[in-house]
Amino acid sequence: MNVLNVAEKPSVAKSVSTILSRNQGIRTREGRSRYNKIFEFNYTIRGQPCHMLFTSVTGHLMELEFDERYRKWHACNPADLFRAPVHKFVPEDKKDIKRTLEEEARRCQWLVLWLDCDREGENIAFEVVDVCTAVNPHLTIKRARFSALIDREIHHAVQNLEEPKKCLADAVDARQEIDLRIGASFTRFQTMLMKDAFVIDTATDGRNLILSYGPCQFPTLGFVVERYWEIQAHEPEEFWSINCAHESEGRIAKFGWMRGHLFDYTCAVIIYEMCVEEPTATVTNVRHQEKPKYPPHPLNTIELEKRASRYFRMSSEHTMKVAEELYQAGFISYPRTETDNFSSRTDLHTIVQEQQGHPEWGVYAQRLLDPGTGLWRNPRGGGHDDKAHPPIHPTKFSTGESGWSQDHRKLYELVVRHFLACVSKPAIGAETTVEIDIAGELFSACGRVILEKNYLDVYHYESWGGSLIPTYTIGQQFIPTTLILDSGVTRPPPLLSEADLLSYMDKEGIGTDATMHDHIKKLLDRFYATKDANTRFTPTNLGEALVMGYDDMGYKLWKPYLRAVMERDMKFVSEGNKSKADVLATSLQLMEACFLDARLNKVKLLEAMAIFFERSGRSGNDELHAMGEVVRQCGLCQESDMVLRKNRDGNFMVGCLGYPQLQLIYPWKYQLPILLCSRGQKKELKEIDEMYF
Repeated sequence: MNVLNVAEKPSVAKSVSTILSRNQGIRTREGRSRYNKIFEFNYTIRGQPCHMLFTSVTGHLMELEFDERYRKWHACNPADLFRAPVHKFVPEDKKDIKRTLEEEARRCQWLVLWLDCDREGENIAFEVVDVCTAVNPHLTIKRARFSALIDREIHHAVQNLEEPKKCLADAVDARQEIDLRIGASFTRFQTMLMKDAFVIDTATDGRNLILSYGPCQFPTLGFVVERYWEIQAHEPEEFWSINCAHESEGRIAKFGWMRGHLFDYTCAVIIYEMCVEEPTATVTNVRHQEKPKYPPHPLNTIELEKRASRYFRMSSEHTMKVAEELYQAGFISYPRTETDNFSSRTDLHTIVQEQQGHPEWGVYAQRLLDPGTGLWRNPRGGGHDDKAHPPIHPTKFSTGESGWSQDHRKLYELVVRHFLACVSKPAIGAETTVEIDIAGELFSACGRVILEKNYLDVYHYESWGGSLIPTYTIGQQFIPTTLILDSGVTRPPPLLSEADLLSYMDKEGIGTDATMHDHIKKLLDRFYATKDANTRFTPTNLGEALVMGYDDMGYKLWKPYLRAVMERDMKFVSEGNKSKADVLATSLQLMEACFLDARLNKVKLLEAMAIFFERSGRSGNDELHAMGEVVRQCGLCQESDMVLRKNRDGNFMVGCLGYPQLQLIYPWKYQLPILLCSRGQKKELKEIDEMYF
């Protein structure tokens, strides 16, 4: 039996072929695409001898696009894009891959899909199915599910093939169509309205500037702008607090005022003077208790991105690129997962055993496996399970491959140390809290000593601060070493860091674990925000102006609520609880209403832009792009429509949407067509009249 196997990337096809063939009897030949080779070898699936042909795609095989007549910006009213026909097609640069699949599928009986086991991978799988079944409708379709490119996972996957899940692919189709329609309509509207009306200073100097709108991108920008506005609106306010310290037994206890601080200076001075006049402190309470510091939950995608940003200042985009390369090389499990809870079927001890030989954490791994140390503890779950992949964990031992960059080493080390930490006992600290009374005012101090470091021995990214304080007993009295009135000033919150931004997106349901880093990157690529060396984001004038304009309209297109509802509905589709058609209809109806309202209130966007940018002196084509009723196709450009509009003076006219390349205006009251062409071309009025009338 001939079996066509298809992976998502050439490197994965090679790795899986090497594992299944045990690197013996494998033959490599060229496909139509020089990047996507074909590997051939023999294998037995559940007693059935098979001749395996293994090739690959390179991510999505197909793209979603509008029909040809809607692709040009001036060809239609942007509002029409909410209903314009769309279709999937194989772009020119993927045609050779398509030909390879067609040729190989014709002589096969089975098609086994080895695409990444997430929604996106399932969608690509059905793209492959569509291409292959078009030439061989009798193919038996099977799905291999795996989470790591290691022997036991791959052999288990091929011996336990499943059916592909259409509902997962449908969720991606819904998201693609929603994003295409919303993004294209708002992007065309914004860009045509404002690009030529203002001198917009960006890294492109305004050349080829696209003022893009994305249903995930804009709420992400909203988080950045909202924090920036909080900082701008903050008014510093002075406050006062009383601080007390006591030195004894060679140790110092710093007591904090239990009122915190006061904003009334007179009040603070009166209380402070009372304390100075009667400075004797009386110990009113002493509490001793052991407290655990728990290790982190097993690692999912968002936590990996947040921790890499926090510990190494790596961008989320770069983190995912490096993690993907480590996965494809077989060193870590699949890095796109929402799961932070290990299944009871996962052999955690074997994963630890593979790390015993490492020069840095190998000794700790040995201690974990020694029952006598009592260091092992089954990991706590974080409550998230995407039912597709386990948490991110090491799958192969390495001391650092020769081709690895410093970032590869850092990320692999983080994954290993995080895994070892989450199967370890919590750290244990002895904590002492002392409360004192000075002239009726209460103060408290806390001291801590770490009794057992446990997971902190391997997870050096975290620490547990604390210091020893003198020994106190209830009723004990002493005179403070220092007793002072301090002043301070309230400070605004800091700019959002990348870890903060990921947390907000995760909490509000903006994007998925596999796409959040892309939305952040788009803010930078579109010049809507900048990121400093400390990974903190500041909105640009352009980003702030766009958010301000939509905010002034009175509804919250820059807030996360609308997109969060869409993401929730798409999850329902992936679970089979809602249909793709229902989610598309609901989401697009909602956003079309927002679009029409935004267009009616476009003056708000223009006013917001005028605050930050100088007007260019051009009209911004606002009048020319105010769409009207389509009359006929333009006979001059043969591409765009002629539409009926009202001019500034209140008269009606017919105009070609092909402006500025070509504009035909027919003033109704004069019954005479006039041609305006930006290239200086002219036609005789008689010739125009004959063409149209």
